[in-house]
Amino acid sequence: MQSGVPVSLAGVRRCFEGGVMAIDRVDLEIPAGQFLAILGPSGCGKSTLLRIIAGLDRADAGRVTVDASGKEYDRPRVAYVFQDAHLLPWRNVIGNVALPLELMGVDRHRRLEQARRAIEQVGLADAQERYPAQLSGGMRMRVSLARALVTDPRLLLLDEPFAALDEITRQHLDEQLRELWKARGMTVVFVTHSISEATFLAQRAVVLSARPARVVADCEIALTDDRSSELRATAGFARQTGVLLEALQRGARTT
Repeated sequence: MQSGVPVSLAGVRRCFEGGVMAIDRVDLEIPAGQFLAILGPSGCGKSTLLRIIAGLDRADAGRVTVDASGKEYDRPRVAYVFQDAHLLPWRNVIGNVALPLELMGVDRHRRLEQARRAIEQVGLADAQERYPAQLSGGMRMRVSLARALVTDPRLLLLDEPFAALDEITRQHLDEQLRELWKARGMTVVFVTHSISEATFLAQRAVVLSARPARVVADCEIALTDDRSSELRATAGFARQTGVLLEALQRGARTT
């Protein structure tokens, strides 16, 4: 098991073709092992920022550093979970989860062993021989999460992975993700539209403005570290969501 890594963004900008400014001067320090949620209005640049952290896109200005080396774009193991599970339909669950290790050249016995462990961690041990078409939406997202975890990432990036799921399934996966984070100690950056989800999952939430994205609020989530479903019905949880709602409304008005 690997520990998390720090992430640093300094003056990050991203401008798309036609002069559309998506991100403007974002500064952000994420300590190693922190669970950070990113909120913001639709289309504000949350996913673009996540892709820049992952190295899937490049900033036009500024600096992104992931790990303690201080070298720009010198990334350790990074895993990315998209909004859609993106499973290969001709591969069963264990085949999909083992794919990153196969691409890394890990021998068959070892990659299948690691894949089985990751599948067990997301509660799908009895479904490893099934194919994507035989799985529910929640199960497919668990497979996607297992595939991300199979390489023992030090940084896990998630782009609204549970947004299309029903509320009960979503809450269950939120709880499971938080337990996995606590067990593994990795750094997690989670993009979401849901204030409730951000409050439940994260230690800290950053709220972005309407495009171009700028940081309008940086909030510590002042809740107990042990979080169960009952927490969502407490006054403290309601107060914390209220803080994020106010920041999100302020961000939506910012231009």
